[in-house]
Amino acid sequence: MYVVLGATGNTGSAVVDTLLSRKQPVRIVVRSADKGAAWKAKGAEIAVASLDDVSALAKAFEGAKGLYLLVPPNYGVSAWLTEQRARMDRAADAVRKSGIGHVVFLSSIGGHIAEGTGPIRAARYGEQALGAVATNLTVLRPCYFMDNWAPVLGAAKGQGVLPTFIPPQAMVPMISTRDIGRVGAEQLMAGGKGTQIVELAGPEEYSPQQVAAVLSQILGREVSAQHAPL
Repeated sequence: MYVVLGATGNTGSAVVDTLLSRKQPVRIVVRSADKGAAWKAKGAEIAVASLDDVSALAKAFEGAKGLYLLVPPNYGVSAWLTEQRARMDRAADAVRKSGIGHVVFLSSIGGHIAEGTGPIRAARYGEQALGAVATNLTVLRPCYFMDNWAPVLGAAKGQGVLPTFIPPQAMVPMISTRDIGRVGAEQLMAGGKGTQIVELAGPEEYSPQQVAAVLSQILGREVSAQHAPL
């Protein structure tokens, strides 16, 4: 049995899809039973728990061979990093109490850097918190998600503008969340061997200008990348 958090999101859903396609038993953790109904229909087991409830999380993890863990950000709080670190601590406490043997944790590129990385500092903290309690820990450090372009597709379609914080000509590594989830599932099935770091990137680096050019072809209109100041 493998446990998956974040099954309603991009990488988590890809983890579950991969595991189910390979006839592996899966338990997904959701905040309410209705959020897991579609997965239950596909054969997954459902556990209801939240990141705020350590006891419920630990119970959901019990008896499983491995856990895919991500801690989604809550941007609505005033002290974002403090709150995110507290959620990481609760997740780590649940891992410790459950005794689960292997954790695959979704971190980020730059997770090895102590300061100056913005929200990635929370992922780095999670690596350290889990490293202190997990018997076997596999850390996934993917690069920029291709799926991050989705929220600005409306502007590209309606206004011909692709807003981006990345300088338009800068080439950066990118990866699809489907590939992240597939690798996460494969790491679960492979089993843990102490602490492992897995860095992930797609086959090429791309620039926002290239993304805009592809969207121009798809949408049949000129789309230009527009640098938005931080």
